[in-house]
Amino acid sequence: MTFPLRAPGRVWPCLAATILTACGSSPPTGPGTDPGIPRAVASITAAELVAHVGVISHDSMRGRWTPGPGLEAVGDYLQREFGETGLEPAFGGSWRHEFQIALPTAQTGFNVIGVLQGSDPAFQREYVVVSAHMDHLGVRAAFTDSIFNGADDNASGTSALIEIAEALLELDTRPRRSIIFAAFGGEERGLLGSKAYVAGSLPVGTVVGNLNMDMISRNSADSIAILRSPVQIGQIADAVAARHPELGLTVAADPWPGENLIGRSDQWSFIRAGIGGLLMTSGLHEDYHSADDDVERIDSAKLERVTRLALLILLDLANPDVWTP
Repeated sequence: MTFPLRAPGRVWPCLAATILTACGSSPPTGPGTDPGIPRAVASITAAELVAHVGVISHDSMRGRWTPGPGLEAVGDYLQREFGETGLEPAFGGSWRHEFQIALPTAQTGFNVIGVLQGSDPAFQREYVVVSAHMDHLGVRAAFTDSIFNGADDNASGTSALIEIAEALLELDTRPRRSIIFAAFGGEERGLLGSKAYVAGSLPVGTVVGNLNMDMISRNSADSIAILRSPVQIGQIADAVAARHPELGLTVAADPWPGENLIGRSDQWSFIRAGIGGLLMTSGLHEDYHSADDDVERIDSAKLERVTRLALLILLDLANPDVWTP
């Protein structure tokens, strides 16, 4: 999660691109009765998530600065993991979406983008984007450890992307709508990767929403914040959480309104473009943007439960019987 940018100023009307039927209407009751859903949920485990976090936030990744060799290595890791899940590269044979960085000198950053094609021919050209930023702060001067590993920020969300892609293999039928998996670079430098992707590279068709995960493995074990804009897309997330009390997560819309977290991660690039956005986050903590944000400090059980909830929300975004794009 980056430092504050600007406060949200958009007043959302009833947007056809993100709202089911009409403003004030009820969110969908569920993604269907696919018997693979319980298997998919159960396949997301704390052990696998921690293993991914350990790789992505390892000292050898040198804090994953955009651009840098550590982030390149993480990009290669994501491409291998995405490929094993059956995702397709979003750009022909390439997973890589490059963007230009103008300051302080001209540089090139990149995102890793994969696609799971929808199962329903009538809805395949409607897309849900699930995302997390893979970059962090690199190597900086510090009293002791100079590598800012960013285990929670945001190896946690990036690992959840991998696990969700793997979990979808357990479904008997793929989601009706196509799902874009986006690991963004340059978030810590001002949402650069997501801005570039939204501005010029979204696929032809309709993007009906973005579910973004940023810092999802710390703080209170039994709660998760789901920030939202417009309100109606948040109602979908709230309904999913209410249907699954077994996850033991209380959902809050925004426990920290003064921090402007809705404008500080990649969902903001979608929201500014008129696409409904959700941010799942456990919020700021004492190790935020410090060299102490290491894998040993994450709450692996919470990360498992939040990732499972993210999968279920994603299915409700991708599968409703009534969606008016």
